[in-house]
Amino acid sequence: MLLRADHLEKCFGETEVLNDISIEVHEGEVVAIIGPSGSGKSTLLRCLTQLEKVDQGYIEICGKKMVETIDDKAVYGDSHILHDIILDVGLVFQNFNLFPHISVKRNIVDPQVKVLKLSQKAATDKALELLDKVNLIDKADAYPGELSGGQQQRIAIARALALNPRILFFDEPTSALDPELTGEILKVIRELAKEHMTMVIVTHEMAFARDVADRVIFMDEGVVVEEGTPDEVFGNAENQRTKEFLQRYYDN
Repeated sequence: MLLRADHLEKCFGETEVLNDISIEVHEGEVVAIIGPSGSGKSTLLRCLTQLEKVDQGYIEICGKKMVETIDDKAVYGDSHILHDIILDVGLVFQNFNLFPHISVKRNIVDPQVKVLKLSQKAATDKALELLDKVNLIDKADAYPGELSGGQQQRIAIARALALNPRILFFDEPTSALDPELTGEILKVIRELAKEHMTMVIVTHEMAFARDVADRVIFMDEGVVVEEGTPDEVFGNAENQRTKEFLQRYYDN
């Protein structure tokens, strides 16, 4: 098991955003998290990637304990452990987060040199290999602002892969894109799934979730309402709330 999260609780002020959330992710597994806006999906991802802190709960990633609850309070590991965990995960945001003032190639090279301490040559070789993988080798010397949103998102995926994560998290990777551009992102993610990359994907692309995920989690109002295989959740949902949500999707 690469990720284990037990009984996660998170509040923003008086608002409870995560309520007793527990999930597991195994090596090579693709887990899709679906649900309406405000259901806590993105907050869960942010807590799993240390962008937010939980109030209570237990998180272990790649065998390293990130946080546990002691005396009803979340106690995080020391900075060395947390840094090691950061190296195990990659995160692709919905808004790309590329550096606009440096080239596409340098967006992928610089993190490898800084974080992995690779030589400039080794990092450049890896960057070009990944650009080829996402079909953007011809854009190596371009700047992010010269690319379409779909191209920028593929660069963001290449940058995340450059750091050799064991788990890759996607937070609504197509939500900022024109519908015509989503296909190129989903194609890259499908290829990663075929290569058995462990992925957790928050998405509103239901057909994609059904097609690519090994397991689907439906969240609503900060709780996991239902989870199962795509066939179980999409084809034979047991919970009424899941059925209502999916019916709206089918109606659209």
